[in-house]
Amino acid sequence: MTTILLTVLGIVIFFGGLLLSIALHELGHLTFAKRFGVRVPQYMVGFGPTIWSRTRGETEYGIKAIPLGGYIRMIGMFPPGKDGRIEARSTSPWRGMIEDARAASYEELQPGDEHRLLYTRKPWKRVVVMFAGPAMNLIIAVVMFLGVFMFIGLNKATTTVDSVVPCVISQSENRDACRSTDPASPAKAAGLQKGDKVVAYQGEPVADWAALSDRIRASRGEVSITVERGGEQKVLTTKVLTNKVLKKDADGNVVKDAYVDAGYLGFGPASATTPLSFTESIDQMGTMIQSGVDSLIALPSKVPDLWNAAFNGEERKADSPMGVVGAARVSGEILGMGLPMENTVAMVLFLVAGFNLSLFLFNMLPLLPLDGGHIAGALWESLRRGIAKVFRKPDPGPFDVAKLMPVAYVVAGIFICFTVLVLIADVVNPVRIS
Repeated sequence: MTTILLTVLGIVIFFGGLLLSIALHELGHLTFAKRFGVRVPQYMVGFGPTIWSRTRGETEYGIKAIPLGGYIRMIGMFPPGKDGRIEARSTSPWRGMIEDARAASYEELQPGDEHRLLYTRKPWKRVVVMFAGPAMNLIIAVVMFLGVFMFIGLNKATTTVDSVVPCVISQSENRDACRSTDPASPAKAAGLQKGDKVVAYQGEPVADWAALSDRIRASRGEVSITVERGGEQKVLTTKVLTNKVLKKDADGNVVKDAYVDAGYLGFGPASATTPLSFTESIDQMGTMIQSGVDSLIALPSKVPDLWNAAFNGEERKADSPMGVVGAARVSGEILGMGLPMENTVAMVLFLVAGFNLSLFLFNMLPLLPLDGGHIAGALWESLRRGIAKVFRKPDPGPFDVAKLMPVAYVVAGIFICFTVLVLIADVVNPVRIS
């Protein structure tokens, strides 16, 4: 019963974090739209039927039933037609999409709004208004990630011995048991014991496990190992053997199913949660952003795996994209695992921060109806007006983003299909962390 309650609590906590993130995203748009004099009739968190709302000043603030997004309604997001008015209805379906979007941006127009339309604002102001939403998600992600890195830390391998391998077995062999022909591991021959902390290697101080591992791999012949045991330091000697071990990439991570010949001692490091310095945290934050960009680029390639996981019963891969439902389940699973409090807090914060980082990166794609599409339109308008000014050409006027609405419908359709696919996979074959 306790596990079930904790699981439900984890789901509630995630949805609470998601709603707060959405609210702050829309607050970013709202703040700068009002700052630049644009009238905003509505600020809503969620979609569907309104379950609560209050009008303050000229804006209705509310919460809707489906917590999967949010929006603010700004007057005049698109310029009027060529005749200065909303154009007559066309029989062309593509033209109809454009006119529907234009009409929606003017449907709440009131006397006095002529100078409070979004499209009349300078391009840089429109960029700020549209960027302010995703920027809030980025700020949330950075604050959460840095908070975890600096005040809780990451689970990292240390220079303390956790286990000693009894013999030398090539890591490319699929076995654990020693044979009579296998030589004793150098670590066992040296007398290393579980709990020993390696403080120096070949007489030089050891900084961390990554550095120690690299030095061991580069070693050959007899070496000295200084360990701290029971409050005293002991110097052990042994002969490093060459073994086939997993290859490391440029970032120091092992590469699956790739092996190299390297120096080998034969002990496993203990892990511990260690806070990072501010510099290390910034570096790790950069790694997280790069990983997010790589994941976004790789999304199309994940569709076949998602389809097979959803409909063909194949295993759901650990790096499979998750939707809101999947992430909420993972949050519930984290709380139900009974981990130490700091580990639980760190994992939930990582989950919410990761979602905010994904929202930022996704919204910055230069495609309508995303914020990045509106930003791209404002930047293009600024560029062509600047070129016209340099060459003393007539001002081309505002760029009509509404003309791109057919593309926006296609993008939205693709996004909806992908979201439904992820939702089905999250329900029938969810990603699990245990």
